[in-house]
Amino acid sequence: MKIICIGRNYVAHAQELNNDVPDQPVFFMKPDSALLRNNDPFYIPEWTNEVHYEIELVIRINRIGKNIEQRFAHRYYDEIGLGIDFTARDVQKELKQKGLPWEKAKAFDQAAAISSSFLPVSVFPDTESIRFSLQIDGSIVQDGNSELMIFGFEEIISHVSKYMTLKIGDLIYTGTPAGVGAVKIGDHLEGFLENKKLLDFRIK
Repeated sequence: MKIICIGRNYVAHAQELNNDVPDQPVFFMKPDSALLRNNDPFYIPEWTNEVHYEIELVIRINRIGKNIEQRFAHRYYDEIGLGIDFTARDVQKELKQKGLPWEKAKAFDQAAAISSSFLPVSVFPDTESIRFSLQIDGSIVQDGNSELMIFGFEEIISHVSKYMTLKIGDLIYTGTPAGVGAVKIGDHLEGFLENKKLLDFRIK
């Protein structure tokens, strides 16, 4: 099982981090050991002083595919969930300044929170207009909608499958909207997909 993460897929988020807006999907990987399941608490690693939350829509691949044409890509997922791409921002900044890969900042243990449940695609009237949000201690910090994605689900699937075979169970984190920020010990995170709460855990 692979965890594929799409970066800079919302214009406002790219701008808030002073990144260029991409002309094709940007993706990176996380290992399966990064998964944080079952709303278990997230423990801030001792080697970072600035871990950021990034709420994302997550699609789960349901069939094997390679070089998938965009017009057929909708056949390769049938569920949508929520995830949080935790990022050690201080470490990432240092690595980027040196022109080095980001794995230390993105692929560490627990860096990919995933909802215990996914919703079938059939419950959404339009997958190009799915609202999702993240609350911390009851206040909304990120409020996103798939209509604001630069690259939609099908384009992402088609693009990634040019470079690697997608397999059943692979997870694609599809990018985060603006509003990312640091977590601190004691924070209570709640993630909502439309009006259904799928994430509910604390920072320790």
